[in-house]
Amino acid sequence: MKNGAPVAKISAAARYLPDRVMTNADLERMVDTSDSWIRERTGIVERRIAAEGESTTEMGARAANRALAKAGLEPSDVDLIIVTTATPDRWLPSTACEVQSRIGASRSSLAFDLHAACTGFLYAVSMAEGYVAAGRGEVVLVVSSEKMSSILNWEDRATCVLFGDGAGAVVVQPSENGEGILSSFHRSDGDMADLLQRPAGGAARPLDETVLREKEHLMQMSGREVFKSAVRSMAKAGRTVLGEAGLNSDHVDLMVPHQANIRIIESTARYSRIPMEKVFVNLDRYGNISSATIPVGLDEAEEAGLIGPGSLVLMTSFGAGLTWGAMAMRW
Repeated sequence: MKNGAPVAKISAAARYLPDRVMTNADLERMVDTSDSWIRERTGIVERRIAAEGESTTEMGARAANRALAKAGLEPSDVDLIIVTTATPDRWLPSTACEVQSRIGASRSSLAFDLHAACTGFLYAVSMAEGYVAAGRGEVVLVVSSEKMSSILNWEDRATCVLFGDGAGAVVVQPSENGEGILSSFHRSDGDMADLLQRPAGGAARPLDETVLREKEHLMQMSGREVFKSAVRSMAKAGRTVLGEAGLNSDHVDLMVPHQANIRIIESTARYSRIPMEKVFVNLDRYGNISSATIPVGLDEAEEAGLIGPGSLVLMTSFGAGLTWGAMAMRW
């Protein structure tokens, strides 16, 4: 906000989900788990998995093109592209540059990646808001694309049942008529980085035979500790942004939280004093698609008529880093 008025808004949101559906029954045949175990502990029934050869870039470009079309814009109108992903197709160049090329926005825009795990989308929208507020551009494309299936240990039932693939994208533009971002809050705590990580495969411990054999290049998570931190951090962040905007939980029309675990979502809603009928959930159909969960949720919520012009939307997220944040927005 600038001088008490929003300076940037999300003018369009869109999603792309792969066609392939992996159910809990499918996982029962792959790892020592069961449909009832997964449902009771996570709330997940199925998730989408990218097809062979379907890349992070391709999924992101599909969502990006749909978002631009909804906003009535062409790729050449874009001033900045920010891509959030924990699963880049390659370490160099950035996925943002590859998405830029794929959608035909090269040379007309600046493009870079932002890596904040599941919280990446909210971080990126705040950066987009700052870019617009500074007068550096009027059209920012935020693309969150995740191929989580590529970094999972499919023998580890504690993690492989949780995640799915997909992409969401939003267009951020200058505000009009009081709609837009009212308040945002972001924090991180590197002291807890080891709770959710890929221990090897980077510059400190490059890939070698030992890393591959021990599967240390794949995701590892301390679930219980992450759960406690997620609920506490997301609820506090949500209260903070509402307070800064002069609002409270009664004003919220819809909360769109990061879709990590139904117990985390329910606990966050309870501590935020927001009834579950005002909380958007698609976790059962998609699982955790990291930074893409919120933009996918915004698109589905608008499509379902759960939010519309004037709606107060509260978004909260939490991820590896550890990172967390929240944003209050007048739709």
